[in-house]
Amino acid sequence: MSQSSAYQFSVLPLSQELIDTLTTLGYDSMTPIQAQTLPHIIAGKDVIGQGKTGSGKTAAFGLGLLNALDVKTFRIQALVLCPTRELADQVAKEIRRLARGVQNIKVLTLCGGMPFGPQVSSLEHGAHIVVGTPGRVEDHICKQNLKLADLNVLVLDEADRMLEMGFTDSLATIIEAAPTTRQTLLFSATMPLQISQLAAAIMRDPIEIHVEATHQATTIEQRFFKITNETQRLEALELLILKHAPESALVFCNTKHDTQIVAQYLQAQGFAAIALNGDLEQRERNLMLVRFSNKSAQVLVATDVAARGLDIDALDLVINFHLSRESDIHVHRIGRTGRAGAKGLACSLVDAKDQHKLADIAARTDQPIEFTPLPASSTIDTTPLNPMMVTLQLDGGKKQKIRAGDILGCLTRGARLTGDDVGKIILFDNRAFVAVKRDKASAALKIIQTEKLKGRTVRVRNIED
Repeated sequence: MSQSSAYQFSVLPLSQELIDTLTTLGYDSMTPIQAQTLPHIIAGKDVIGQGKTGSGKTAAFGLGLLNALDVKTFRIQALVLCPTRELADQVAKEIRRLARGVQNIKVLTLCGGMPFGPQVSSLEHGAHIVVGTPGRVEDHICKQNLKLADLNVLVLDEADRMLEMGFTDSLATIIEAAPTTRQTLLFSATMPLQISQLAAAIMRDPIEIHVEATHQATTIEQRFFKITNETQRLEALELLILKHAPESALVFCNTKHDTQIVAQYLQAQGFAAIALNGDLEQRERNLMLVRFSNKSAQVLVATDVAARGLDIDALDLVINFHLSRESDIHVHRIGRTGRAGAKGLACSLVDAKDQHKLADIAARTDQPIEFTPLPASSTIDTTPLNPMMVTLQLDGGKKQKIRAGDILGCLTRGARLTGDDVGKIILFDNRAFVAVKRDKASAALKIIQTEKLKGRTVRVRNIED
């Protein structure tokens, strides 16, 4: 069998409904992590999979648990745990996409930051698959709303981050409530000692799959810059953003406190910068992510934990404000740029205390560390780039039956705006966000203020005001 045919989904003992859905979705061949884990997952083995974000692991465990599902048994048969609500939402969405050819499968999301009552009601009506965050899943188990007696598959997605975020006790409670005869699948970007200890405690003879998260120099260019103090570190960050003028840049800090300092510094210099860390309320966090993903904010400053699970493509630039504490995390960070074969740039600010970290990074990436001079301020346009888009918030969403097409149609009807003037449209239960080109923001605001959506007037505002 040739390597190309070996990577076809059709070689797997998947149900015909799943094969047909994969064809419809355009999933022609498996990624390396799918090819290496899926045969073992389908065979019912416990699996440990290590791979970077974007490696295709969600489809790997999603197809495995869907293939084993007994749709006629309306009980919770699979539980997927994720560190953040964003990742849980993405995972649930992907599982629903993969399950679209199978009738009557119910996937339920249980996450913190959302009302508790409606989740209790949904659990009373039953589900086949639950995707959630450890804290909220633990709450439902302790209140006996969620029963796992029929659980066949437990998935720990981004397990390293769940432990980093302090979910160890919650995981212990959940695992204790699950049957010991289950299949356990553990996926993680990094494999610290804690993960190995967790796997040894909860898994049975797991198959270990490691997909190297290496980056070709032709895809991601790494540059390292020497700095001598914290004042110069902030100035160097500003120079690099001015020099490269990215539409979207992600700046990694090691602490929540640093994210605030860095974002406030950049804002004072005129950059559209926002900070993302674990102290934000869910509503604030959603707003930050909307602004960054639709390009109405240029720079997102985040910790590793806060950035995990973000579904953001086309990142022009990643900057390590401080080097990460582990080389695996460094590789994971820089892998945020240069996706899908696109060119990417990763810049790291390094001081004298970082020598051992640099040696680990050189060994992990198999690339020499070479320092680049910081750009001279005299050669740079000192005016920060204005984001190309502006975000409008509408006080109406899914529960008001508003769809993305309704908003787009409202804005483009009569050729007042064109489709090219409108960017991402993101819907929540009672709110919607639409990105429009900056020079069209006033016109778009006026259109929505005077037009009706779904037969009603909807309040709208520019979130920068």
